[in-house]
Amino acid sequence: MKTEITFKTSVTKTIPIMMLTAALFVAACASDDREAAQPEAAVEEEVPINTLTQAELDEGWELLFDGETFDGWRNYNRDSFPDGGWVIEDGVLRVVGTGMGEAGGEGGDILYDEKFHNFHLKLEWKVSEGGNSGIFYLAQEIENRPIWHSAPEMQILDNENHPDALLGVDGNRKAGALYDLIPANPQNFRGAGEWNQAEVLVYRGTVVHFQNGVPVVEYHLGTPAWEQMVENSKFAEYKDVFGINQPGYISLQDHGDDVWFRNIKIRRR
Repeated sequence: MKTEITFKTSVTKTIPIMMLTAALFVAACASDDREAAQPEAAVEEEVPINTLTQAELDEGWELLFDGETFDGWRNYNRDSFPDGGWVIEDGVLRVVGTGMGEAGGEGGDILYDEKFHNFHLKLEWKVSEGGNSGIFYLAQEIENRPIWHSAPEMQILDNENHPDALLGVDGNRKAGALYDLIPANPQNFRGAGEWNQAEVLVYRGTVVHFQNGVPVVEYHLGTPAWEQMVENSKFAEYKDVFGINQPGYISLQDHGDDVWFRNIKIRRR
């Protein structure tokens, strides 16, 4: 009797333990299978500055700045690149500040020596504390007249420290704005010393500014709304040449402050 009871008790205790062990083994195997089936996280390949990916090449993008030379660039209304005021440092195009503001730029505005009409422009910029600059497009060269008489401008500005941020109307002199005409909305400037992404898309008179990947300005050249806006602005006296829907130059402004540019690229549309 004692032997029979002992045998039954032993079996009763052993079977659940064996079942539990087997269940744990199966669960562990299933967990391993699930982990093995999980795809590896995609690792983004870091692209060197001032280069194009194969996808960009396939889409028709072109570099306007190679990070090593000023090839393709020259002064506004001149045949050559300025002797001073612009330098290349570690693959970055820099306008050297003089501390004198607009009146003190040593190099002057530069432009890429080819006209573009329908296009998508991309670049990255960084501005010094209290700095000011701009990206001109559809610019025409008119003797004895500054570039801004003809060219709309995507504003570059340190919103926190430059007084232009307090002037104009509703922030239309802040970073990303169509300068003195349309404010950037939303206003997503990253701050002085930080890289910002800028894009200008021009297609059959429609113009869009993108700042840090977000569309912030849209307008339409040649429309009644455009003509009325210009008529009510400081550009009214230049309306015969300002913002005309025609091929023009892309230009970077020397406003006397330190500003850096890189990854300047364009796609014709």
